Amino acid sequence: MSHSPYVDLDRGAWAKLGESAPLPLSAAELDGLRSLGDPVDLDEVREVYLPLIRLLTLHIEESERLYGAYRTFLLPGTEPPQRTPFVIGIAGSVSVGKSTIARLLRRLLALLPHGPRVELITTDGFLRPNAELERHGLMARKGFPESYDRRALLQFVRAVKAGAAEVAAPVYSHLVYDVLTDEQKVVRRPDILLLEGLNVLQPAGRAAVAVSDFIDFSVYVDADTADIRHWYVERFLRLRETAFRDPESYFRRYAALNEQEAVAQAESIWAQINEPNLERNIRPTLGRASLVLRKGADHNVTGIRLRKV
Repeated sequence: MSHSPYVDLDRGAWAKLGESAPLPLSAAELDGLRSLGDPVDLDEVREVYLPLIRLLTLHIEESERLYGAYRTFLLPGTEPPQRTPFVIGIAGSVSVGKSTIARLLRRLLALLPHGPRVELITTDGFLRPNAELERHGLMARKGFPESYDRRALLQFVRAVKAGAAEVAAPVYSHLVYDVLTDEQKVVRRPDILLLEGLNVLQPAGRAAVAVSDFIDFSVYVDADTADIRHWYVERFLRLRETAFRDPESYFRRYAALNEQEAVAQAESIWAQINEPNLERNIRPTLGRASLVLRKGADHNVTGIRLRKV
C-alpha cells in the first residue's frame, strides 16, 4: 500500500468545499484582473478560488491563534512582538496563469469580513537590470535563478516578516523588459503579502536561508509542458498585435513579423529559455508547495493537490 503526503481532489470535490461562500466579484471586476489569454471565469472563481480562500482563511486564523499563544508564552514584562504579515507564495511557469491567480487572490482576500490589508509583490522587480545581465552574459537566462538579485529579494521578505514599518521593492516593466530604476513599491505592514514569481519556492542551496523559509502558505500552478508551451505561443501572437506595437516596447521588432515568423520566434524563445528553466528550476519546486493547482489543456483548473497537515 502506497502512502502520499498529499490529498488529491478533482475540481468537483474541491468545489463542494466552498459552496456556501457568496461570490463577491462581478464579471466586469474579473475582466480587470485577468492576464492576456487567461480564460478564468466566474464559475472557476466559485469552484476553485472560493474554496482556496476558505482554506487560506483557516491558515490565517490559526496563525493568529498561535501568535496569541506566543504572546502568552513570553515572560511577564517582556515587550510582545508585533504580529507579522502572513506571506503567501505563488509559483509556476511563465504563461501558466499565476499572475491572474495572484491578483484574484489579492482581491478576494481583501474582501474578507475583517477587511485585511493585502499587498501583492511580483519577484520580477528583483531581476537584475538588463545592463548587468548583459555584462555577465545572462540575458539568454533571464528568469533563471541566477538572473535575480536573490540577496535583495531575501532581504525584502525578511524585513517584511520582521515587521518593518516600510519595505521597498523594485518595480519591473514588461513593456521595456527591464527594472525601472526610478520607481519602487512600498509595503507598509500589510496583514497579508502575496509574493508571486517563477522561483519563490527555490530551496536555500548554499545559502543559510531561502525566501521560501519565510512563506506561510504556498501555491504552485502546474500544467503539462506542451500545454504551457501552446499558451506561451498564443500569448506571444496576441502581444504581437497589441503591446509589441508600442514604440516603447522592448519587443517592438517582433510586431512586424507575420504569423508564421512569430510562431517560430516564440517557439525558439520557449525552447531556449522558458522550457529549460521550467524543467530544471521551477517544476522541481512543485513538491515544496502547500497546494498545487493543476490545469488542463483549456487553461482551467481540473484538480487540486493539498499537502496533509
